[in-house]
Amino acid sequence: MTSEPKRGSPVPDKPHMNPMTHMTNEEFRRQGRAAIDWIADYYERVASLPVLSQSKPGDIYRSLPAQAPAKGEPFEHIFRDLDEKILPGITHWQSPNFFAYFPANSSAPSVLGDLLSSGLGVQGMLWATSPACTELETRVLDWLVEMLDLPRTFLSTGRGGGVIQDAASSSTLCALLAGRERATAFASNETGCDGRLTVYASTQAHSATEKAAKIAGIGAKNVRKIEVDANFSMRPGALARVIGGDKLVGKRPAFVCATVGTTSSMAMDPLAEIGAICRENNLWLHVDAAMAGTAALCPEFRHIHRGLELADSYCFNPHKWMLTNFDCDCFYVADRKALIDTLSILPEFLRTKATESGAVFDYRDWHIPLGRRFRALKLWCVIRHYGVEGLQAMVRNHVALAQQFADWLRADSRFELAAPVNLNLVCFRLKGTDEQNQRLMDRLNSSGKLYLSHTRLEGKLTLRFCVGQTYTAEQHVAAAWKEIQETAKSL
Repeated sequence: MTSEPKRGSPVPDKPHMNPMTHMTNEEFRRQGRAAIDWIADYYERVASLPVLSQSKPGDIYRSLPAQAPAKGEPFEHIFRDLDEKILPGITHWQSPNFFAYFPANSSAPSVLGDLLSSGLGVQGMLWATSPACTELETRVLDWLVEMLDLPRTFLSTGRGGGVIQDAASSSTLCALLAGRERATAFASNETGCDGRLTVYASTQAHSATEKAAKIAGIGAKNVRKIEVDANFSMRPGALARVIGGDKLVGKRPAFVCATVGTTSSMAMDPLAEIGAICRENNLWLHVDAAMAGTAALCPEFRHIHRGLELADSYCFNPHKWMLTNFDCDCFYVADRKALIDTLSILPEFLRTKATESGAVFDYRDWHIPLGRRFRALKLWCVIRHYGVEGLQAMVRNHVALAQQFADWLRADSRFELAAPVNLNLVCFRLKGTDEQNQRLMDRLNSSGKLYLSHTRLEGKLTLRFCVGQTYTAEQHVAAAWKEIQETAKSL
């Protein structure tokens, strides 16, 4: 047995142990300036880089050393490898020529807010572990209720409130868990699901609903895919019929996910009609407005939320279309007690006087993880820097550019629109076969000049052109249209 060193005697050195050297404050300042300069230079040149990474599978992995360095290296070496090894493997979501998937439109104020959050290193699991982390988040999410003209039931000053999640998928899961517990009088948390619970979403809804059903123990086979109309919106009559049929065979309908702006086509589900069905059947209604919700900053687009007052929960992503870097999803509930009672567990080590007083929010009870970052800081920086009017101008500009692109498509007989152009997403096809459309997209993306993604609508391969990146302007949309036209000629 190894004897312990006597109290007060020096601890013996461990063999082969090198002393750890922290970066000095002066060095931190120097390298921090270099990092900000690197990011600023990147923003200036990103439009000239191939939008879609040209790397092949394994290229980046093979370029990196097989073992970690035994001794620390100068930060200059890290910057060198960032340029030479990492950047070639980046698909440039911040490029003004990125039109794929959805925006991830970061901004300088958001980056600075994230830097400040990282520097503070806050663990905001409880109010007591950093009161400002909790209370700033509460205030900023109350601001957004007003900014988007959301139902006042989502304000923290009433029975509801908002919390920042990592992504809309997490919000869907939390909402589904709350809906599950309400449907079973909180029995599922204790005894598990009985296999009779059912969940409803349209055929166009995000796959997060099905994944949440798997995680929640409800099962994918109990997720009902509701048919859509010609505009790809959920049919309320079909929803009502499926719910009624499930009840007749002894199922227990629990949860509906409606979508404001589907991923494939930006379709809008009719919230008022769906909400009325949910109220009649006592189902939890969650509304997923991940990208489209930001549009409600502008009064002229707030019709997308008609009927939202009937929802039990709602989410949208500032990290998609509100100049806030990933991750930042705003999740609201009309009755926070239902959510907290679903997710709260209180071991002794988390007990505090503030918690027991009931006077504070402990946001660990509002989502899956215990730990949480100070995400509200970057959102606060964005809103304060741009102001409501600046954010509204951004939305209006992107919608106008998308509508202009759609007009160009309508004027060219070779192309057709595949879905209504509701906001900033244009779904279109080259009139022809799926193979021709696939070749068109592949050639455009391999050119490096722009990046598109695709979906399937009515069984046909459809190209998606989403306008929403921070620095996208008319010249970028015009250049993309010219490239699309020229490439189509060669097919």
